[in-house]
Parts: sequence; structure tokens; C-alpha cells
Amino acid sequence: MDDDRFSVIAELIAQQPGDTDDQAGLLRRVCGAAAQALSASGAGVSVMTVDGARGATAASDPLSERFEELQFVLGEGPCIDAFATRRPVLVPDLGESGPGAGRRWPFYTPAARQAGLRAVFAFPLQIGAARLGVLDVFRTHIGPLSGTELADALAFAEVTVTTMLDQQEDAGIAGLDDADEIGYRSELAQAQGMVMVQLGVTIAEAMVRIRAYAYAEDRRLADVARDVVARRLRFDSDVK
Repeated sequence: MDDDRFSVIAELIAQQPGDTDDQAGLLRRVCGAAAQALSASGAGVSVMTVDGARGATAASDPLSERFEELQFVLGEGPCIDAFATRRPVLVPDLGESGPGAGRRWPFYTPAARQAGLRAVFAFPLQIGAARLGVLDVFRTHIGPLSGTELADALAFAEVTVTTMLDQQEDAGIAGLDDADEIGYRSELAQAQGMVMVQLGVTIAEAMVRIRAYAYAEDRRLADVARDVVARRLRFDSDVK
């Protein structure tokens, strides 16, 4: 994704009303911006653990919240598939004449259609091997995303992941005094270098992988870095 598109999407999210100090507020702003930018009826985000359990959620409006919730009540749907396969799930027609949606999700499809859903597009929130959740885009009319809208939706997913990780890191260092923060930064830099060697990636990518792992496992970044430095955690063998 080009930097200009990333910046535009980040600005759209920042312009949404609401709080960004907590995860729920951030995710609500993502949903509102995505619904506007993608000519959607609404959007939803579900944070999920590695085993597929659902954590924090947000939606742009009550109907989208209903569409999002149905998937977890019924145990099937585009969000669950996108998370499991690590690939976007694009369904421009949720009707029986669509691409097998009724067969893929025999319970979700009729329930969602009865509630008014006609098209749905699910984008995994992931980076490296770590999966954080899924962004769902809902439409009450049939039709595919345009090429520009698809690129923007992928950008929304990337910006959301980056922002979630930044928020977690900021929370992790809040309240540290200068000496503690220097020690934290030093240990994190050492862990970053070790992961870079383990995975054969750039130093920037190594940092991203550490942050994503900490988020997905609901652990403090400092604790993950400490385990890497102590060789209790290796990213080329322990992290799948």
C-alpha cells in the first residue's frame, strides 16, 4: 500500500467523532470511517484470539452490530472464514443466486438476509503470522466493491492493525519513569535484533512481528521482549 493512501485512511479515521483513548473507541471510529469511504451501509470489527474466540467488538450502527453478532451466535459467516483462512472474503450477492453463500453459511445467510444484508466483505486484521481480528463491510444492496474501494478496504485493515498496536504500546509504557523506559527500550531493541536474525527479515519487520505477537497473546510488549532476550521464545519455532 502506498503511503498516500495510508495517510488518507488514517486521517478519515481521525476525523470521526468519539474517543480514541481506548480500544472500543478506536474501533468504532474505524467502523464509521469505513462505512463512509466504502459506500457501505455499515461496518463492524471483531477482535479475535488465535483459537477464534471473540474479544472486543465495534460497529458503525445498530444494524451492522446485528450483522456482526449473528456470525458468532450462529458460529459461521464471512468474518469467521476470513479469520480462519487469513484471506479476504468477498460476497457481492448474499442471495441464493450468489457465489454459494447459502451453502457456505446455511444459517447465517438466511438470517442476515432477513435482517436486510445483501452484500458483505470481510478483511482479516493481520500482520506476519499474527491475526488480530476482522473488519467487515456490510451493504444492504447487491454489488461488488470497485477497484478503488477494494484497495481502500485493504488499507483500512492495515491502518487498523497499526493503530491497535500503537495504542497497545503506548499503554504499556504509560507511567514508566525515565530509567525504566530506557531499560524497556534497550531490551526491546535487543529482542528486535534477535527476531530479525531468527526470521531473516528487516529490523522494522521484526518489531512489527513482536508487537503483533504481544497483541494477539494479550501480553505486555515488555514481557514478550524479555522472553525473546532470555531465549524462552523464538519466533522461528514457537510462533506459528
